[in-house]
Amino acid sequence: MEGNNRKTLLITGASRGIGKAIIEKFAAQQFNIAFCSLQEKNVLALVAELKNKFPDITVLGKAVDMSQRESVKAFGKEALAKFNHIDLLINNAGLFQPGMVHNEEEGQLEKMIETNLYSAYYMTRSVIEKMKEKKAGTIMNICSIAGLKAYPNGGSYSISKFAMQGLSKALREELKEYQIGVTTIYPGAVLTDAWAGVDLPEERFIDVQDIAESIYSIYCLSRRTVVEDLVVRPMLGDI
Repeated sequence: MEGNNRKTLLITGASRGIGKAIIEKFAAQQFNIAFCSLQEKNVLALVAELKNKFPDITVLGKAVDMSQRESVKAFGKEALAKFNHIDLLINNAGLFQPGMVHNEEEGQLEKMIETNLYSAYYMTRSVIEKMKEKKAGTIMNICSIAGLKAYPNGGSYSISKFAMQGLSKALREELKEYQIGVTTIYPGAVLTDAWAGVDLPEERFIDVQDIAESIYSIYCLSRRTVVEDLVVRPMLGDI
């Protein structure tokens, strides 16, 4: 177990894009970082980068397939063993595959649910008891505009994100008596690899730094206050 008194962020699906921007924001504020991502080479590269830029913090990075329940639980257990308490859990891991309910590939719903919903469910269960013991902690779930409004070709992805909203709502009601804040973030189109090849100007998308800044601002509010839902869209609206 690490002996310093720094706060710890645990974030899933975080070697690139929104996740990486969030990590860099909190690392700059001297948070210890625990993160996972699917590709080991990306994990190792980010661990090295963080250790070089922020030598005073402790970093735990692992390659984890978030669709695998036991792998998720094992990573949560490892993070708790290393840091003892998670101050902020951000469930960010997610997978998008386009399709429509009536004709998408069979098995797509299961894949979306396993990666986008079950990962958050089991990671939360892995760390929540320690938060309840201390009556302190924050959980943020990165959902999507697709969890508020269905759209053509959203299919099982949208279903999984509506379910993610339900998870957040349930946690909010269950955890308020323990002084644990729960926030659901609903980003619109963010300029990440998911939009690679799309013929639109960069200015048409949300900047990942804006998501990271918004999350940090919410986290810094007093313990008297919780932002339950944050909807973030491009200035010109959804794409």
